[in-house]
Amino acid sequence: MTENFANWLIRFRIWVVSLIALITLGFGYAAQDIEVKTVFQDLLPSDHEYVKTHNAFKDTFGGSNLVTIMVEAEDGNIFQPRVLQVVDHLTRELQKVSAVNPFQVVSIASKKLKEVKASTSGIETRPIMWPDLPQTEAELQELEEKVLRNSLIYGPYVSADLSSTLITVDFIDRLLDYETAFNEITTLVNSIDEPGVVVRLVGDPILYGWVNYYLPETINLVLMALLVVVALLFILNRTWRGTFLPLLSGLVSATWALGISNLIGIHFDPLVIVIAMLITARAISHSVQIITRYNEEVEQIEAGGESSGAAALTTLKELLRPGILGIATDACCVAVVALSPIPLLQKLALLAVVWVGTVAVSAIILTPVMLSWVKHPRGYAHPFNVGRLLHWVLNLCHLIVVSKTRYVVVVWTAIVLMVCGYFALSLKVGDANPGSPILWPDSQYNTDSAAINDKFQGADRMFVVIGGDQPDLVKKPEILNAMQEFQRFIEVQPEVGGTLSIADVLPAVNRTLREGNPRYEELGETQDINGELLYMFEAGAEPGDMDRYVDTERANGSVTLFFRDRQGETVRTAVSRIKEFIASHPLEEGEFKLAGGLIGVIAAVNEVILSGQLQSIALALLILVILCTVVYRSSVAGMFFMVPVVLSNTVTFSFMAYMGIGMNINTVPVAALGIGLGVDYALYICDRIKQELNAGAGDLEAIERALHSAGKGVIVTAFVLIVSVLLVYQSSLKFQAEMGLLVALWLTVSAFTALFVMPALAHIFKPSFIYGDRKIPSSTTEEKHEVVNEKAAA
Repeated sequence: MTENFANWLIRFRIWVVSLIALITLGFGYAAQDIEVKTVFQDLLPSDHEYVKTHNAFKDTFGGSNLVTIMVEAEDGNIFQPRVLQVVDHLTRELQKVSAVNPFQVVSIASKKLKEVKASTSGIETRPIMWPDLPQTEAELQELEEKVLRNSLIYGPYVSADLSSTLITVDFIDRLLDYETAFNEITTLVNSIDEPGVVVRLVGDPILYGWVNYYLPETINLVLMALLVVVALLFILNRTWRGTFLPLLSGLVSATWALGISNLIGIHFDPLVIVIAMLITARAISHSVQIITRYNEEVEQIEAGGESSGAAALTTLKELLRPGILGIATDACCVAVVALSPIPLLQKLALLAVVWVGTVAVSAIILTPVMLSWVKHPRGYAHPFNVGRLLHWVLNLCHLIVVSKTRYVVVVWTAIVLMVCGYFALSLKVGDANPGSPILWPDSQYNTDSAAINDKFQGADRMFVVIGGDQPDLVKKPEILNAMQEFQRFIEVQPEVGGTLSIADVLPAVNRTLREGNPRYEELGETQDINGELLYMFEAGAEPGDMDRYVDTERANGSVTLFFRDRQGETVRTAVSRIKEFIASHPLEEGEFKLAGGLIGVIAAVNEVILSGQLQSIALALLILVILCTVVYRSSVAGMFFMVPVVLSNTVTFSFMAYMGIGMNINTVPVAALGIGLGVDYALYICDRIKQELNAGAGDLEAIERALHSAGKGVIVTAFVLIVSVLLVYQSSLKFQAEMGLLVALWLTVSAFTALFVMPALAHIFKPSFIYGDRKIPSSTTEEKHEVVNEKAAA
């Protein structure tokens, strides 16, 4: 079947190339309109319990797209006209930002932060500063005293040293576009030019806005990597066909993938550019393998007077099996990611499967068909011959594999596997370090985040809902007391800077009604008393004032937790302690519901990744075993080719643990694709050994030919791609830099395994799917001596 298919492709090569060119033009036209953006809803596992709670209450208690702005006075405190003017200006202008929820803009300059006063003349609820700014020293002093005696403002919105104040703004999620929000808010903040006043800015819309901001830089790095690929291919291959055909393969593959993605409605997330580079690298790799084999075949065939088409035909027939198997392995392993309930991963998996699938056309079919027209060059494009160096390296590989050193290689590989496996167990799920792992620690976003967390209770929030379907349930003493107990329990965790709920508000109102007597700073003993206190607080309220605390029916209340970081361990500890409290404090009426806000969403994503990661890896390995078993008709083949995959993944995971790179929503696809990446090189070399043995070569001769042919392609491809992806390490996006480093490590381990470990294992164990059942002819004196010694021992 393989031979018939190869003959058909070469016979109708004009039609084949014309059809591929026509389809490429069509997909290229479609690819022009593909959207490059991050969609927040795609990040959420919609069926998860926490996300359901988040979606049900986000419009009331605050979503996960909250933006926090800190206005800091470098000299003195914030109670200066020039500082308060900045706060007031930002508060008013933020309401004009696209998709902002106007009822969720909160600061000391807004209507939302109020003071309740009580005296013999009545009860009065007024905004603490709105609408007029204090100007005189007496007015400024009065404002400071208001802040200091209001626990809902002093701490949550004004720092303990009075040098900073916060402005928080939330968005209507369905209308939010990260890039638009980022541009409008940063433009507003950058317009502040007040000496001695520093404005800091954090929040997911800002974070992903920075990702889009660095997109031109990322594209430039990709173009630089492409130029490096061109230069290295030209130097190493010394021919124009060896330079441009791999690039043509990558270009056709990328065009098809982006065109198909746009047609089926999949957008391109800026953070997956590393994935795109990795898949394009696979296309280049397969193409280089084909060109290397073609160069070998064309020398033999042209010496016999045949055309280069015969060389292309032989190359296509011999490499179709390992090439298609490698592509199928890549596609199936990354398809496993689609089992995740996270839409972003599902769409990314579909994009990756399509992209990997196009490599079968762009590299395995198009490259040998194009080579069928190419004449063997009578000279080279430049005089620098690195072939001798490659030949020396491959001779070294052969010497190590066929000598007694092969046992040392296998033993050391087993030791490395065990040591790295031990360290890989410490790989963290979720963010492994404070701040955002997408950006470098010294980036403006992470420095702003650290400054806000240092001054305040925490920039990232989670809300836990307590209540039920019964109206006015939150007014009951049992519910309010449960809130207070829960807050005291969870605030013991150091990473939780503080909490806020209606149970904090009502005691303050009760004290105010008693002319400030601290003895009465407590909750009401009955539902009616608590209802009266709540009525007093909201007497002068406007729409949205109570949204941070209770819903409109007063059936559900929220406890907002402020987090100083979003590390995976911090989030897991908090969720575990919340569940511990719920289990030990059952409610007669109502229930606790986890968990909304940014930290709630992160907790859901981390739990999905933690529960599904091991299953995904196991399933991907199972798919690898099945594919290899079917293609080579041997269960041993499936187990044999697990070696490079397990080794490359274990080494990479241990390196991630060492570097503090967590397994999160961005790194999971790279890990899944790496499973397929780990086996490609080994497939080409082992399949070539099999071909040479079937052609009658001896054991050592077959290994030598495989290394000098397929092994040469492995070295060229690995070196070119490692150098090119390392350029991404210069990115301002820490995530992309780290993923480039991981890909380089993956390629290095995969190449080493293919060149040393797999031939050594094949030579030692002589698996039947490679060697067959026939007796292998001895190729060296060493082998003959081994046979003699074995007979003597017998």
